[in-house]
Amino acid sequence: MDEVAVLTALVEEYSPSGHEGDAVQRFIQVARSLGFTAHADAAGNGIARIGNGRPSILFLGHIDTVEGRLPVRLDGGRLHGRGACDAKGALAAALVAAHRHDGPGEIVVVGAVGEERDSWGTRHLLPRTRPDFLIVGEPSGWDGVTIGYKGNLSLVLRLDGERAHLSSPAATTVETGLTFIERLRGFCDAHAGPTPFHSLTMKTRSINTTQEGSAEHVEIGLNLRLPPGIDVDDVLSFIDGNRGAIEWETVDASKAIEVDSRNDVVRALCAGIRKQGSRPTLLRKLGTSDLNLAAPAWGCPAAAYGPGDSHLDHTDGENVDVGELRRSIEVLREAFSFLTVEDRIGLRLATAE
Repeated sequence: MDEVAVLTALVEEYSPSGHEGDAVQRFIQVARSLGFTAHADAAGNGIARIGNGRPSILFLGHIDTVEGRLPVRLDGGRLHGRGACDAKGALAAALVAAHRHDGPGEIVVVGAVGEERDSWGTRHLLPRTRPDFLIVGEPSGWDGVTIGYKGNLSLVLRLDGERAHLSSPAATTVETGLTFIERLRGFCDAHAGPTPFHSLTMKTRSINTTQEGSAEHVEIGLNLRLPPGIDVDDVLSFIDGNRGAIEWETVDASKAIEVDSRNDVVRALCAGIRKQGSRPTLLRKLGTSDLNLAAPAWGCPAAAYGPGDSHLDHTDGENVDVGELRRSIEVLREAFSFLTVEDRIGLRLATAE
């Protein structure tokens, strides 16, 4: 299969979080056709292996997408469809690049499930594997390498109150919630940094109200993006000290990550980009990825990489340029070779021991 056929096969299987089974089976079939051994693990992740021995390079992609089926079509050199950019393009590039790699070591390509919700597929992997090198598959553009992601804190606030006449001077239950949100927004504003990546930010994503007789119940969904230096517990401590009668529940949480820009994986990807004739750009993104979870847990050199424009993530215009896909495959081939040269293997293993 060529790279376009590989990507098309993956994108054709609609796979919103929680419904990835058919896409994982297609991933396994495609991987086996390229010479991998492949299976689904207990969490439902697709696991494809090629080569053997050390070092172990883990390419951690995700096969789930947000909801919203899109027609799959090749038009003007671009493949359109849900997941083409976020992040099946990266998975396809990794499968093809690893298939074409002829050096030592083992390359493991993972199509993880649940990344768009709470990364349950990656959380399953954390205690069960320990690679020597990690590349997380996310769109960075073929000549970009992502070295940082903000942390994530998703909350649900719950308030109970009594309905009063709207002419009453007392605050409504909704207003009580909104007042707290403004207090929390002030906390975020006090932690503004020199760049968006270094600033604590917040968005209100939903407000739902229900009534039963005179009783009112309000639920407010919040999402905060945490910069390096601001811990989840810092935000939760502020909330706990200022919430009054408001109850809250954490839906998802992860710390910000910023890897060493000189680590072996970053250097390997940058070498591949230079070999393809471009100057690499190091990116620090405002979103969150599985790099936030996996890099601290495994403690190995790591970065995120993949074809595609991340501004198209989750949009109905999601697509990936086929030429960019092909260049990213060559970048990954060069990176795999860089990471598996004999002297680098010895240096890495000696350091690990």
